[in-house]
Amino acid sequence: MSDSNDPMAEIRASFFIECEELLEALQDGLQSLDDGDEDPETINVVFRAVHSIKGGAGAFGLEALVRFAHRFETVLDEVRAGRMSPDADALKIFFQCADHLSDLVRISREDEALPDEETAKLLSLLSGLLGDAGAEEEEEAEEEDIDFQPATLSLDLDFGGDEGDGDLPLLPPLDDLPAASTTVYRIHFRPDNELFETGNEPFHMLRSLDEMGECTVTCHLDKVPDMEALAPEQSYLSWTVELHSDVEEAEIAAAFEFVEGLCTLEITKIDAAEVPVPESEASDQLAQPLPELETELPVVEADQPRNTAVADEAPDAGTQEDPPTTTDTSKAPEAAKAPVKSPTASKPSALAAAKSVVRVDLDRIERLVNLVGELVINQAMLSQSLESSGLSPHSDAMNGLEEFQRLTRDIQDSVMMIRAQPVKSLFQRMSRIVREASAAVGKDVRLHTEGEGTEVDKTVIERLADPLTHMIRNAVDHGLESPEDRRAAGKPEQGRVNLSAAHRSGRVVIEVSDDGGGINRPKVLQIAIDKGLVPADASLSDSEIDNLLFLPGFSTASVVSDLSGRGVGMDVVRTSIQALGGRITIASTPGEGTTFSISLPLTLAVLDGMVVQVADQTLVLPLNVVVETLTLSNNDVEMVRPGANVVRVRSGFVPLFDLGKELGYRPPVEDYEGSVVLLIAHEDDSHAALVIDSIQDQRQVVIKGLDDSFYRAPGIAAATILGDGQIALILDTSDIISNAIGASGSAAQSLMGKSA
Repeated sequence: MSDSNDPMAEIRASFFIECEELLEALQDGLQSLDDGDEDPETINVVFRAVHSIKGGAGAFGLEALVRFAHRFETVLDEVRAGRMSPDADALKIFFQCADHLSDLVRISREDEALPDEETAKLLSLLSGLLGDAGAEEEEEAEEEDIDFQPATLSLDLDFGGDEGDGDLPLLPPLDDLPAASTTVYRIHFRPDNELFETGNEPFHMLRSLDEMGECTVTCHLDKVPDMEALAPEQSYLSWTVELHSDVEEAEIAAAFEFVEGLCTLEITKIDAAEVPVPESEASDQLAQPLPELETELPVVEADQPRNTAVADEAPDAGTQEDPPTTTDTSKAPEAAKAPVKSPTASKPSALAAAKSVVRVDLDRIERLVNLVGELVINQAMLSQSLESSGLSPHSDAMNGLEEFQRLTRDIQDSVMMIRAQPVKSLFQRMSRIVREASAAVGKDVRLHTEGEGTEVDKTVIERLADPLTHMIRNAVDHGLESPEDRRAAGKPEQGRVNLSAAHRSGRVVIEVSDDGGGINRPKVLQIAIDKGLVPADASLSDSEIDNLLFLPGFSTASVVSDLSGRGVGMDVVRTSIQALGGRITIASTPGEGTTFSISLPLTLAVLDGMVVQVADQTLVLPLNVVVETLTLSNNDVEMVRPGANVVRVRSGFVPLFDLGKELGYRPPVEDYEGSVVLLIAHEDDSHAALVIDSIQDQRQVVIKGLDDSFYRAPGIAAATILGDGQIALILDTSDIISNAIGASGSAAQSLMGKSA
């Protein structure tokens, strides 16, 4: 690890953080190429990512990383130049190289032993793609060592002598200098009336173009009417700008980002030969300075004729009838004539790249989250104190309290947004798992991802990596059939694994599905019986058989391999998900595939809860699962069989559970007259009714995780501190219902799919 006293340590740490972003861009680009993207900019993004990693690694003397990135970059340059086509085999090697490059970055950061054997193998594959060019590359690498050590410059120059003295060489004449690699753009800009109504000013956009390079600006006044017909709110002016610059078209478009849709904008690449150079000015181009754009734009006077040039430095107007054009002061290189898309048609990623990002230490964010949690608790205490004091709801103190509550919620939401991260980085790691697992079992598998932009608490993302890894490997090894079996079943040889994320009912739902053969339930049940996990005469439903996969020691693999066979995978998955306050369910159709659904809270910090009373115990239920509240009469309750009741809700029936009884607080309720019921909805659209004693409040609470030393009671997700200092348990209603005690639970669960 780097020495804390090393002045380069902070810069080195920043380099590795930047590498993570570059590796993410590399994976995105390769995935786009694999999906059939033929945009040349995609391969440019891939090339630049590898090139940037190589350059930064050279500055820190990471020779192994530099050498591998250099060879990888050489192959990508062949693709970029059009001399190599990225076919399926080449892309497979590119993905392997991207994974290995990620490993080298991690190894270099942690100063671990280098995997020379794997590096040599991949370098050989890259040389095979290069062919003869690869052999020449290896010979050049032997003759000339790649060295990216930072160079030092001495600026101790002595200018004390007379002019012309000293050993400094004279600069070559300007005409002898090589032409700059600039591009000539012609930009036509006409603002609409709405542009000025929104407070925008064209002068600022023209100044932004001037800062990009050498430009010529011409204002067109031909649309300006006579004074009698002039409407102050009407836009009459337009501009034509000829820009000589080395910037990309997207950067020019970004200058007009905030007026998109409020103007007419055309950006066109032009050939240098199309730029007119008047003979009267050709001899002294270098002597004419470019007019500054810092001056105020001219105001049209009443007696000023139309078609008058903006700049006084324009050529003689007598020789031209059109609005004059001031010629650029530098020679533009030749450029291919190619119309460039306007910013309305440009890719949003180009504009999004201009967003600034501030990196903050995670410890600071965690401290901020903890402070927000304390703020929520103190706000609840203050609220309860004022409510118990008997103040009028319309008093200044109560009005101030309501404003304080709104501000507290806004602060909490903002802090949670800071800690939230897209699941994209997690999904990208799963792509590598699919590639490695499919290669290990000899299957052709493709991963399809959806909802990569779904944001989840950073802590949730970090702790999801292991469970998802087990689930992906399980889908590849057990879910998908062999190529031979897929052909026999009329399926394509390439299997498909889908990984998706979405927000539903205030939670995030992550699904892993495959198009394999589904769960072989008779085989699963028989294995469970053989292992003694269930009685031989057990009669289980499909759902109960599916849940056998989560039992410790259960595995359907007949041979222990690197991927499976030890019976610890899915058990670890369920334990990890439950530790996050989540749930996992299985849906499988024979011959079509299996879907594992994980439901998780968006954050592990706070939630909106309903505070209820059950058997003199104060409990909190997540508010997003409560659909409505009901007051029962005995006529609303129907007995299915002793201990199993349902409640009539409009035109249907919903299974009824006594929350106090299921938690072991009291015996079952015998008389439901006047009882309060909460109607609960789940992610699968099933419903259930929970009987409670009373509803106390609805408020935001801070989630406090239970220590590992506490017993993991079914239905208890976490705890919280209420405004009066009392500790209340936060319930997981789905867990309570799925683990319902006795005959009432088993009978009522069978009605869940038929509930209203």
